[in-house]
Amino acid sequence: MTPAPAIRDQVALVTGANAGMGLATAKALLEAGYRVAATDLQVGQVQETLAAHGERVYCLPMDVSDAEKVQSACSAVEERFGRIDVCVNNAGFLQYANCETTTPELWRKTLGVNLDGVFHVSQRVAPGMKARGFGRIVNIASYAAKTGGLSPLPAYAASKGGVISLTFSFAREYAPFGVTCNAIAPTFVKTQMLTEQVSRERQEELRKMIPVNRFCELEEFAHTVLFLAHPMSGFITGEVLDLNGGIQFD
Repeated sequence: MTPAPAIRDQVALVTGANAGMGLATAKALLEAGYRVAATDLQVGQVQETLAAHGERVYCLPMDVSDAEKVQSACSAVEERFGRIDVCVNNAGFLQYANCETTTPELWRKTLGVNLDGVFHVSQRVAPGMKARGFGRIVNIASYAAKTGGLSPLPAYAASKGGVISLTFSFAREYAPFGVTCNAIAPTFVKTQMLTEQVSRERQEELRKMIPVNRFCELEEFAHTVLFLAHPMSGFITGEVLDLNGGIQFD
């Protein structure tokens, strides 16, 4: 087994880092000692929020659904930092639509960001991890991937189910080379997506379904990413960690 580089020497790439779970994750990684490349379609907020970390953070735009843009952005990160050791595939898209109201355009956009994006980024960073004998890929799936979700969201559920399958595939392929690939399946995390797209009445209904009687805090989500990214988590791969407050699957 190749010794893992010290955390202070590692570089973590976080997609969808301009707000919410991605921003919280980028912040937590920096505070844990990693150098961080924070990417999103727009990076103004993350750049401002994490400016105090100076040269240890690099914010740059990247559209995960575009393979060529993923290639060029990752190359820029490697030119800046020399390597990518941890990849957090957090970028996601959700628009509430049931089966009958899901348009072909919405289906393609949802799959393009949530599933294609995970593949494009993982495919780009995994060979370097393999060559160095160490790497951590953390994919953000969803409770909906296992259950269809608490609301009818066929495009979103299908995209996140695909993320879990990709997680299993990458884990099996790269396990012999010191590279792990795991997923996190949250229910509801306190983000703008939740507070702005879900009514207060529906939020209360959803909260009551969760045994711990609350939504997941951003810091709790980021802590889970840190656990799977850590060098001491090297014997965990191909797993989906449920972050659901105790909800039992039917």
